[in-house]
Amino acid sequence: MIIIVCVKVVLDPEAPASLFKVDSEAKKVLPPKGTPPVLNPFDENAIECALKLKDSENASIIILSMGKSIPKPVIKKALATGAERLFLLEDESFEELDSYASAAVIAAGIKKIGDFDLILCGREAADSDAGQVGLGIAEKLGIPSISIAGKIKAIDRKLIVERVVSDGYETIEVTLPALATISSEAGNLRSATVAGMMAAQKKPVTIWKAADLGLNAQQLNRAKLFNLFQPVRETKCEIVAGATLEGAGANLAKKLKNNFL
Repeated sequence: MIIIVCVKVVLDPEAPASLFKVDSEAKKVLPPKGTPPVLNPFDENAIECALKLKDSENASIIILSMGKSIPKPVIKKALATGAERLFLLEDESFEELDSYASAAVIAAGIKKIGDFDLILCGREAADSDAGQVGLGIAEKLGIPSISIAGKIKAIDRKLIVERVVSDGYETIEVTLPALATISSEAGNLRSATVAGMMAAQKKPVTIWKAADLGLNAQQLNRAKLFNLFQPVRETKCEIVAGATLEGAGANLAKKLKNNFL
């Protein structure tokens, strides 16, 4: 079984919100100083899901990532935990793409890789929370997809998926090749060993530009960002007085009634 796991490097979602700034003119979020980027947490769940399949199946894992300039030490964490190969779709034009364009570029990369049985993605990215790219990849490749998977099992050429729903889970069977977006219920990514980290430095890394994929990514975007800003929150405190506690309560009830009813 050949498993492709799509991963994204994001700003650390655990960083304090006060450290994030917005450049309204450039329409960009400025990264917090001194806070290194990390693998998207849901993508780490997808890697762990792939590793669990590898523990029980004869499987190989390919890591695929897209971006303008992907930090190699961060992305190689996936290799250190057990993946065999790394493909980077890296181009100046791959910055600030919308979900449609991102899915199109990644699907082109997968087509260039060639054979695969299963594609795993995180259920959503920690920076945009859109949850659209994974399913868009499946649409571009013309394969079935299952979203928000909590557990996966492979039997012959079929995939048994426990899909997370509001009141539990539902079991879905799909024939490979297929794509699944993985939720946190799949488990946290295992820690890399020293031997794994050393081995990761020797594993093959392939880098493809937009031209290698036959793409002009600047023509792919369908969404246009008109404004990006930090909301201004204002608070106002007013003391409602009264001769007695009961009187203050009655005055408060009267004020609430006048203002909201």
